[in-house]
Amino acid sequence: MIPEDRLRQITDRFEYLEARMAEGGGDIAALGREYAELKPVVDAIAQWRALEAGIAEAQAMLDDAEMAELAEAELTELEARKPAVEEALQIALLPKDAADARPAILEIRPGTGGEEAALFAGDLLRMYQRYAEARGWRFESIEEQLTELGGVKEVVARIEGQDVFARLKFESGVHRVQRVPATESGGRIHTSAATVAVLPEAADVDIAIDPNEIRIDTMRASGAGGQHVNTTDSAVRITHIPTGIVVTSSEKSQHRNREIALQVLRTRLFDAERQKAASERSDLRRAQVGSGDRSERIRTYNFPQGRLTDHRINLTLYKLDQVMAGDLDEVTDALIQDAQATLLAEMGA
Repeated sequence: MIPEDRLRQITDRFEYLEARMAEGGGDIAALGREYAELKPVVDAIAQWRALEAGIAEAQAMLDDAEMAELAEAELTELEARKPAVEEALQIALLPKDAADARPAILEIRPGTGGEEAALFAGDLLRMYQRYAEARGWRFESIEEQLTELGGVKEVVARIEGQDVFARLKFESGVHRVQRVPATESGGRIHTSAATVAVLPEAADVDIAIDPNEIRIDTMRASGAGGQHVNTTDSAVRITHIPTGIVVTSSEKSQHRNREIALQVLRTRLFDAERQKAASERSDLRRAQVGSGDRSERIRTYNFPQGRLTDHRINLTLYKLDQVMAGDLDEVTDALIQDAQATLLAEMGA
């Protein structure tokens, strides 16, 4: 049973925001963000209320001999639609992750598998870049260390756009690849892996960094093979002494590098707090999709068979070429739907 008083509170708040925005008063940007967040919820409420009104009207018409047949047919149709409309409303009412609308920090590193793992990490990087481009997101490389063969030793990037973290947060974990490496002359299939971490970008108000708890070093930026890409000490490395977290940035401007490195450090500390809070809330959360366990093997990319398998939700797609080209929506949609179903079950909906 969906509580009417809660629905009324939401619609009242939405109407208040609408009026304030029309008046032009208050913080328009903040009002606009809240309005945009509530709009799909209010739309779902309106659809559910219209359905309920239609059912009540059809039931009342059953007593009219001339209209009974038509009313019965309409009632059958409306009752058939009711479960889907109710589920859509329940999903709209689910508590939102406050970080869903934030930009994301993407980190990719090779795991087991040597140079082939580094090459696969590079493939994952291009996959996310293409996905970001397809969705109209801004993809900015913060730190990129490449191997001589074009593989990735480490990459850190910032992605900004609509629903970035909401759609990418389930990518955190170990990605395994099965294929014949370009460096393999015997045609044997190898298995290697890369790790992906997706963190919600922290705002200044989320994490306060004590200047006495960090060490900032400057150095020359270097590219693949150790060749220097500039001759000044512009690269910045920041070490957070209490946690041992080390962040680097190698853009041309030392001032910009300091800003970027501090932002990434703040984001990693914010993520650590989120992980700790989630762990403390419930042991079940650690097993839930999107728990962020970096050691969990979440997906296998089998190139000989053109198959992608997400092990958390038993999803198998035979469209690996399209996925690697950035067509990730079918995978992310399935993960989001599974997370919603899990949350609905936990809430007894």
